[in-house]
Amino acid sequence: MNTVERVKMICKERKIPLSRLERECGFANGYISQLKKGSIPADRLQIIADYLGMDIKELLGVQTSAQENEYYLTVETKQIAQEAFDDPMTKALLDARRGARPEDVQMAINLLLRLKETNPDG
Repeated sequence: MNTVERVKMICKERKIPLSRLERECGFANGYISQLKKGSIPADRLQIIADYLGMDIKELLGVQTSAQENEYYLTVETKQIAQEAFDDPMTKALLDARRGARPEDVQMAINLLLRLKETNPDG
């Protein structure tokens, strides 16, 4: 999503007509829609961010590392989530765990640990 599309989406979510944003920011009528490359010059982007009460990075959809870390309780949780996303087998293990009895989960863990001991390279 380019910058112009993002500004339009935010305005739509907030029920702010583009014409009003343009007028109150001192831009010509239709200015935002006429931007051909889908990007807004930095000085005008700052004016829009200020008008919308947003940080410019937030307006651009850039997550700061603080925002990313707030989503997960710990760094380890973030790593596990990424591994489950990247590795279909890890995801399958997590999916299989849902609804399983605790004793069955423990049995599966014990089995996997024994297999790992007998084949540490596998």
